[in-house]
Amino acid sequence: MSSSAQILPVGAGYGVVVGVGFFFAFVMMGISHLQNKYTSFNTKTSEEFNTASRSIKPGLIASGIVSAWTWAATLLQSSTVAYQYGVAGPFWYAAGATVQILMFSILACKVKMNAPRAHTYLEIVQARYGSAAHITFLFFAFVTNILVGSQLLLGGSAVVTSLTGMNVYAAIFLIPVGVCAYVVLGGLRATFLCDYSHTLILMIIILYFMFNAYATNDLIGSPGEMYELLKKAAVQRPVEGNVQGSYMTLKSNYALIFGVIQLCSGSGTVFLDQAYWQRAIASRPSTAVRAYILGGIAWFAIPFGFSTTLGLAAVALTDNPRFPTFPGVPTSGDISAGLAASYAAQALLGKGGAVALLIVLFMAVTSCASAELIAVSSLLTFDVYKRYIRPTASPSSLIFVSHLMICAFGLTMAVFACIWNIIGIDLGWLFLVMGLLIGGAVFPAAFAITWRGQSAAGAISGAIVGLIVGIAAWLATAKVYFGELTVATTGTEYATLAGNLAAIMTGLIVTVVVSLIKPQNFDWAITRSINAENANPIVESQLQKKPLQEEKFNTSTAINPSAEEKQQPPDNDTSSTPSLSTPDTAPLPLTTESDAERAQDLHDEESPNSLRGAFKLACIASFVLTFIMDFLLPMPMFFSHYVFSKGFFTAWIVVSFIWVFTSTAISVVLPVVETAGFLKKFVRDVVGGQKGSS
Repeated sequence: MSSSAQILPVGAGYGVVVGVGFFFAFVMMGISHLQNKYTSFNTKTSEEFNTASRSIKPGLIASGIVSAWTWAATLLQSSTVAYQYGVAGPFWYAAGATVQILMFSILACKVKMNAPRAHTYLEIVQARYGSAAHITFLFFAFVTNILVGSQLLLGGSAVVTSLTGMNVYAAIFLIPVGVCAYVVLGGLRATFLCDYSHTLILMIIILYFMFNAYATNDLIGSPGEMYELLKKAAVQRPVEGNVQGSYMTLKSNYALIFGVIQLCSGSGTVFLDQAYWQRAIASRPSTAVRAYILGGIAWFAIPFGFSTTLGLAAVALTDNPRFPTFPGVPTSGDISAGLAASYAAQALLGKGGAVALLIVLFMAVTSCASAELIAVSSLLTFDVYKRYIRPTASPSSLIFVSHLMICAFGLTMAVFACIWNIIGIDLGWLFLVMGLLIGGAVFPAAFAITWRGQSAAGAISGAIVGLIVGIAAWLATAKVYFGELTVATTGTEYATLAGNLAAIMTGLIVTVVVSLIKPQNFDWAITRSINAENANPIVESQLQKKPLQEEKFNTSTAINPSAEEKQQPPDNDTSSTPSLSTPDTAPLPLTTESDAERAQDLHDEESPNSLRGAFKLACIASFVLTFIMDFLLPMPMFFSHYVFSKGFFTAWIVVSFIWVFTSTAISVVLPVVETAGFLKKFVRDVVGGQKGSS
């Protein structure tokens, strides 16, 4: 299979998909070996495998959020809307999908306050509402993960095939293989470490494209030249719905519609995706909020910087002889499939651009796929296998099932990607439709951890009625506007906007009304007791090394200051503490602190005052930043019909550079700074051949 964008040999496609994938698998094999030998972590324990011992610091969490939220669609679809709507496309893509990460900081804090030992958010649903609600939200969780996972493979394989001619079905099935291998080897911590490496490469390549397009390239080379080329393009191919048909205005009707769809769809794919809950669970209590706020700020730069470069470059260079489709223009099918970025990369940099794009897309696909794999594995392990099949499962059997489910879901998302490809559904259609299928469950899922008044009937009815109304509004709008129901008509902006809004708003209204009629008045002590038998592994491991009275702090409050204090043994009694040799005992967190200091930190972090302060920070920061990004900045320019001047456009590009550098500092530099002390000690332990105690 070949396309107008094919510039690399087929072997390059197989080399990247297979070679790079297994390179990371071998790297992770080595890291896991060193971790098990020289640190207190052990990937063979279920707590470490599925929650990373709940010890990850905010910089690495933020890097993981950036990586997990950077899908192939992030890079491809953001470039698509830049090509279609101009500068408004990248802005609304970024603003519409950053809100969810910022808002999730509130849920992350509430998880630490109300369910500190949960493995999955569905364990919270089960504890609150029972099996009927649990099964209902399992359905929505799996739909979310299948849609996200298959989108990754659908978009990634389309570009790999476009650039190299590699068989699309081979790409779909081979991409997950290496990812499954390194996730099985290292668990959740492996996804964080590989996320970091992927984010590092992603940032380097984004800056490579940006500096080339706006500073050195002979076809563009400056913001001023890009401005002139976009003005010329607006005369030849004006944008429908944009003031004066310009590519350089935020007065873009269809871009605003896309932003609303993105807001609805992204809410579902964050609030219902276990991958984001898992990062909250894996973080240290008081730093979870900072991690999500930093992650949201950092992620904004990815679609904004990338598509403001390649998406606009595709518009500017369409009539250039070096553009792959010259002398024609890209077809609507090519653009909907996400090929605008690959066309621009090839026009700007030839084979070098194609290779860079291929690598960055593979990084995006694999990093997000790794998050999806470990997330679904956790759901299948704890919420299906342990809940309904084998409640008394041993830790070793949980690890075995986790490994098995990772491979099973890797195959599942490949099968669904093939189905979409066969029936003619592309990335653009799936991206726009996804939100209406899962939007009804967004608010019921969020209220499960934040509102004690939501009842089981409210949660279930909100999710199901939202789904039904969303599908009905979607199909009815497509039928009314176009007179027929086809893939093309159901993938239009107005039809998908109606479905997305109907689903999410119906879910909100129904769950609130039903719950207000008969509220639950839930006692959070019930969710705080989830997995209470697995008391704090840090404190427990410390108790095995030193008598408790030497530590000068109360272990009961370190575990849970309110709910479990009365259940703890006397301060000088360690008889009930499990042995370190038991498989169920999780390892110590990887820090440079002494065990006593680490446990004291945990006590301080989980104190009510600390968590209440973090919750206030989450609410203030998320709402203020959302207001600035979605209203204060864009709306005045939208309603004033402002068209960018050359000076303003240059400043816009400069801001995109600054934001990408800020994102690099947060997601690449900060994790290194946070772990500098540990890395020095780790190297000393490895050189000295001794197992670290911290």
